[in-house]
Amino acid sequence: MKRPSARDASLPRVAVILVAAGSGTRLGLGIPKAFVPLAGRTILEWSLSAVAQSARVAQIIVVTPDGEQSFSVEEALRSITRVRPQTPPVSVAVVAGGVNRTESVRAGLASLIPEIDTVMVHDAARAATPPEVFDRVVSAISSGAVGAVPVLPVVDTLNSVGKEGVLGDIVDRSTVVHIQTPQGFARTQLVAAYNAVEGREFSDDASVMRAAGHEIRSVTGDQKSLKITTPPDLERVASWLEKSMGGSLMRVGTGTDVHRFDPGEELWLAGLYWPEESGLAGHSDGDVVAHAIVDALLSAAGLGDIGGLFGTEEEKFQGAHGEVFLKETARLLTQEGFIIRNVAVQLIGVRPKVSPRRLEAERVLSESIGAPVSLSATTTDGLGFTGRGEGLCAIATALIAVVDG
Repeated sequence: MKRPSARDASLPRVAVILVAAGSGTRLGLGIPKAFVPLAGRTILEWSLSAVAQSARVAQIIVVTPDGEQSFSVEEALRSITRVRPQTPPVSVAVVAGGVNRTESVRAGLASLIPEIDTVMVHDAARAATPPEVFDRVVSAISSGAVGAVPVLPVVDTLNSVGKEGVLGDIVDRSTVVHIQTPQGFARTQLVAAYNAVEGREFSDDASVMRAAGHEIRSVTGDQKSLKITTPPDLERVASWLEKSMGGSLMRVGTGTDVHRFDPGEELWLAGLYWPEESGLAGHSDGDVVAHAIVDALLSAAGLGDIGGLFGTEEEKFQGAHGEVFLKETARLLTQEGFIIRNVAVQLIGVRPKVSPRRLEAERVLSESIGAPVSLSATTTDGLGFTGRGEGLCAIATALIAVVDG
């Protein structure tokens, strides 16, 4: 991708390191926090959109979990171009994070392009941060501050706590604040500060700079810069983002798929491989769950069906796994102005036994479309081809929204 030229003074020289390497353990969903579905997208996609709304940003560096292969520069660019045409151009990099936040930021700093002179570090988990917060931080650096962080006043009464939880003295809340991100710094001083604290761990970047002897200025933060940590946080931020979309029209679609068993094929079902099971016949992998979801999404959006989008005459889809179709369908819906709310799908058949792997399947399917997917299974009491064990059927219902404005 074209990089900003240092000779063009009209282009911004600001980079944002988007830290998205958290495990998300406290959310309890079994996937890295950045890839958790949120209001029809992922936490990371919302964060990228917020960052991209600042025209002063010339480079975005996404720091993902080490070994995480499900996010690419191309996906980052799609999220960015939803809200910002590539004028002026923005350079994008995706790098692997370290064992802690400090090491993850250090990895991001190593990918800065030469033209950058101001660096903002932002937690991807603060997915609803308004663009004006980024602008306030950059303005503080432009006016001479070596570092600036957004803060909020503490409104609750603060007390020290002694042994066995006994309250002590009241702490003067006028002397303390809540620290948020993005935190912005002059590039030269930030890189030098990180080099000076090699081997030490810090909770944020302002602490690194202060350890190097720098004074950091505060700017006004925002309540919507809440860091998503627990399930209630996720619900709260989702409500903010849905309101920010200016209203939406809901649409529902239904999809059905059927395939017969083929003992000569491997079984791929609900995005998972099932060893020791007979596979399903079909042009692709015969994943009836994935295919039913695709048809339900296309039906809701009025975009035809799986046969029209992924025709059997196309060799590139020969043997393709369901994940390929799900991701491409989600991309198409996003391109057409839809967001996916959720999908429910039911598998009908006598085997395999789904319950032991249901949560695993739901995770894979949800990651593929960027929205929650619930999976259930049932039998037909021996009736019909499914009851006789000749094949499988899946029925899916999808809820999507078309965004106004």
